[in-house]
Amino acid sequence: QVQLVESGGALVQPGGSLRLSCTASGFTFSNYAMSWYRQAPGKERELVASITSVGGYRNYANSVKGRFAISRDNAKNTVYLQMSSLKPEDTAVYYCKADARGNTSHWGQGTQVTVSS
Repeated sequence: QVQLVESGGALVQPGGSLRLSCTASGFTFSNYAMSWYRQAPGKERELVASITSVGGYRNYANSVKGRFAISRDNAKNTVYLQMSSLKPEDTAVYYCKADARGNTSHWGQGTQVTVSS
């Protein structure tokens, strides 16, 4: 079974930090680029960060540059999103996505991040 399971979401105060993780199974993780997306209430799902299959390239949305860092551990089939200096506008459900060449993609179920005092 193809599965992506996110974890690490929590309630955190502005300025705080969290690390999200996404563990994959059921496919060859090292063949997939990985991304984190987020979706806040009333907004479209947006790309937050991406990393290539071997971790050589990273891309970030302008809104999170300098605050978030994506990484992966192919031996653990896991991609991470380290988030710091969190802002209320970072509040969203965060989703993990795996993309292979062509049209193959997989989504996780999401994990809630709430930034509030």
